[in-house]
Amino acid sequence: MPAVKKRPQREWFARLLDSLLPVFAALAALLIGAVMLMFLGVNPIQAYKALWDGAFGSSNAIAETLVKATPLLLVALGICISFRGNVINIGGEGQMIVGAILATWVGLTFTTLPGWLVITLAMLMGFMGGAVWGGIPGVLKAYFHVNEILSTVMMNAIAVQLMNYLLRGPMIDPAQAQLASKIPQTAPLLDIFRLPRLVPTRLHLGALIAVILASLVYILLWHTTLGYRIRAVGQNPHAARYAGIKIQRYMVLALLLSGAFSGLAGAIQVYGVNYRMITDGSASGFTGSAGFNGIVAALFGQLHPLWSIPASILFGALLVGANKMQRVVQVPSALVIALNGLVVVFVVSSEFWRRRRQRQRLAVAEVAEEPLSPQENIGRVEADV
Repeated sequence: MPAVKKRPQREWFARLLDSLLPVFAALAALLIGAVMLMFLGVNPIQAYKALWDGAFGSSNAIAETLVKATPLLLVALGICISFRGNVINIGGEGQMIVGAILATWVGLTFTTLPGWLVITLAMLMGFMGGAVWGGIPGVLKAYFHVNEILSTVMMNAIAVQLMNYLLRGPMIDPAQAQLASKIPQTAPLLDIFRLPRLVPTRLHLGALIAVILASLVYILLWHTTLGYRIRAVGQNPHAARYAGIKIQRYMVLALLLSGAFSGLAGAIQVYGVNYRMITDGSASGFTGSAGFNGIVAALFGQLHPLWSIPASILFGALLVGANKMQRVVQVPSALVIALNGLVVVFVVSSEFWRRRRQRQRLAVAEVAEEPLSPQENIGRVEADV
């Protein structure tokens, strides 16, 4: 009996440690960042205090953090779906761009319709545009065995060139077309087409939409047959096929839904923040690298839609607070980029470390010939995948 009681305690502690690994990883990255700051002759405490104040020091700072976190959360929700289905979506940047292009086209074309109707149509078009852009690599992966990492990255490049062509040609602001500079941007949306503000700051309705969708994605993945089949295909495609699940269909669906949420992020970015589509010629000129940072937010949240909410807020805070840190302590912009990069590298690495720990625990359990708990059985499948 004592051995039976001791084992659940070990399992509970191991699961707790695994869940906290991303937090330890982020703290380790900030510790290395502190060393870098000291080499530059900057007080790390003062620098990190400025970072905190920039992200949470006032109501306006909190609002800016939530605004920055909104596209990260939407992309992270799509990543939770695709990664759970064992397909890797690196195409969030391109999917955001395509969703934004279609949503902007709706706002510039149907100018006589009511504002609420145009916003609704734009969100739907952004959702569907991202779905199509994500579904193409899904079809290539499922039916032609094309590596989805390569195809989604290449789809990013195609989307960037499409954006540059449209914003310098057919969709360019007429006022810019008459100027020699010709800044690549569309005409501004009408005021009635802008997402409502939640408080007297830049915080808009898109943040609330993202949180609601996080709850719906959680229900989809863990409380519907569709979500169960996506996760079954991701955990063990051979067993899923044996059970009669059409794995190709659910591979495509996982990438399609993942792209759809990224496309919606692009639409909300236009209607909630920029009020037009503008770029500097690169993907990050419009997305702010949300398509990539959203992947890290999802991994930080253990690929769980609800945990992705605080994870996205954390990374939104890092992005917003780092700007104030740069201004207050006068550090080079390259250090801010390096600090964010360190957090990304450490958090992603923690996911591999977590899976390695799972495999080690499973191997020890098999050697001891002890029965595995349901959580460890699930962990065995995830570790194998």
